[in-house]
Amino acid sequence: MRHFVTALSFIAFSSHAVALDLSSISNADASQGLKQALTQGAERAVSQLGQAGGFLNNPQVKIPLPESMQKAEKAMRMFGMGKQADELVVKMNQAAEAAVPEAKALLVNSVKQMSVQDAKDILTGGQDSATQYFRKTTSGPMADKFLPIVKKATQDVDLAKQYNRFAEMGSKYGLVGKDQANLEQYVTQKTLDGVYLMMAEEEKAIRQDPMGQASSLLKKVFGAVK
Repeated sequence: MRHFVTALSFIAFSSHAVALDLSSISNADASQGLKQALTQGAERAVSQLGQAGGFLNNPQVKIPLPESMQKAEKAMRMFGMGKQADELVVKMNQAAEAAVPEAKALLVNSVKQMSVQDAKDILTGGQDSATQYFRKTTSGPMADKFLPIVKKATQDVDLAKQYNRFAEMGSKYGLVGKDQANLEQYVTQKTLDGVYLMMAEEEKAIRQDPMGQASSLLKKVFGAVK
């Protein structure tokens, strides 16, 4: 996180954010600095989550059993199905870890496509404006990339197949939420949530420690804060 904080230090905001005087620097500098920072931040988040244990060993993003299955978990363990439940949790999180590297190109491309106005909106925006920018521009295509990988990673897990059969039926009668009616869709959404959560955490750290060890360009941009 330290490297990301260093790279993105200039976009820290406080109660003085609305007083940013971007006229003191060029649009090119502001845009270039922001893109540099966001690219490094995206790469950092993907690297952290896309490694072995990136989801499974991180309580912030670890994917639990769907809520409907959690309610039955105690009974499952009583009937000797605890091993299957544990296996499913491992497989879901490994699926997320395998899928996350696909996010890198989409996030970097989103940065490249950023307009000057987008950059200013992030620079002068709310506490999670950078994270929300990524969510808005990448969540759809990212989900499309993640889903096939998640399906492949969970296709041989018997409990996953059983869950889908019962969850689909339960969804028809309102017993299972639509967001949990399919295990692969559930894991895909949780993977997305994990990516944006980690980016939000990075952004929060930047705003709390704005200066860090910024490059000369980032210091120039941050120097516009009055």
